Amino acid sequence: MRREDRCGFVLPAVVSILLAGCSLLHEAPRPALSSPPPPLVEVPVAPPVPELPTPHAMHRFVLTDPNASVVGAVQIVIASHEDTLPDIARRFDVGYEEIVRANPGVDPWLPGAGRRIVVPTRFVLPSGPHEGVVVNLPALRLFYFPRPAKGEPQIVYTHPIGIGKVGWKTPEGVTKIISRAKNPVWRPSAAVRKEHADNGDPIPAVVPPGPDNPLGKYKFTLGWPSYLIHGTNKPYGVGLRSSHGCIRLYPEDIEYLFNNVPVGTPVRVVNQPFLFAWHDGQLLLQAYTVLEDDPRHWAKADRATLSRSMAPALQQLLKAQSIAVNWDAVAALTRQPRGLPVRVDAAAKGALTTIEGVIAAAPLVQNQLPGGSNWDGSGDVERDEASYQQVLREAERPLIPTPPMPAKSTSIIPGMPAGDRG
Repeated sequence: MRREDRCGFVLPAVVSILLAGCSLLHEAPRPALSSPPPPLVEVPVAPPVPELPTPHAMHRFVLTDPNASVVGAVQIVIASHEDTLPDIARRFDVGYEEIVRANPGVDPWLPGAGRRIVVPTRFVLPSGPHEGVVVNLPALRLFYFPRPAKGEPQIVYTHPIGIGKVGWKTPEGVTKIISRAKNPVWRPSAAVRKEHADNGDPIPAVVPPGPDNPLGKYKFTLGWPSYLIHGTNKPYGVGLRSSHGCIRLYPEDIEYLFNNVPVGTPVRVVNQPFLFAWHDGQLLLQAYTVLEDDPRHWAKADRATLSRSMAPALQQLLKAQSIAVNWDAVAALTRQPRGLPVRVDAAAKGALTTIEGVIAAAPLVQNQLPGGSNWDGSGDVERDEASYQQVLREAERPLIPTPPMPAKSTSIIPGMPAGDRG
């Protein structure tokens, strides 16, 4: 081969190798960089929701002022999905009518999760002697004033009650406790048995202790024949006119009273639908629904009639200090009673002169069993609307002839009564 031919063959090869080496040494294309992340933005953290205060039981009060006539405080709770108004009532030791009256327009069985419920736990004490047991029928409430030890302040206990339905009215007047019994036997009177039979619900002449006994586990016998203060096997009847004249309490409340109220304690039953009180420089009125069989003409009550609802000492105080009454506010409260104390002196101004203002000023508390309650929250909680409706129907039955009412005075009848009302 010729030299030039060899060079002609080698040179192209060398050039090809050099070009290939250049391509290997050339930097590979870099991938495009992604866009930079957005700057961090601080999201404001909501401040923690303050925990609601724990409610306290509103059934025991120490009266450091011997002239005190107002106890307790209105409270607000938020209903849960499971709550009914009777649930909340039992939890806070108030009765059915009390909580329904304080929350007009709220469905007792479906108040709704998140709804604010007014708990009416502020009370004007009935006027009259504050000693022993005092029952105010329109308030559907019992007050117990134990005798204080020397040098000690007066204490008052208060609990909701069930009372006699229309036609079986609980009597007014003064008597006393003559005996008490645990796990009582119920011997219904002939009139009670006849009513049950006429309504297709016959009952035996003797009902032994147990879950079917309407007296519950404890009873006090009064000086009035056949009238009792007792517990119940139907707690949902407390706070209603649902008995045959006896006074019913929640099981936990009658148990406390049974263990602390001695035989011989006086019992005074009054009918005071409109309660006035002077408290912290304010004239308050707590209005309840007038009983259907109250013979007084409250619907047309004038100032003079309503003034007589005030205790004589309060009338004297208002006169001595020239304190005028806002009678328009009084009239409005008596026409639409809500069972909440409201200020009614003429000098009053501001929110607390209306029901709405009283509710707005009430504290919001946890919807739980208050500390210091008689009840532990267990046992026979009633959630059965049908049972409540049965009690309501019984309370609304037509009037039937009933035995004569006892006189408005203490009447001690020795021996076994002819029968209990229950």
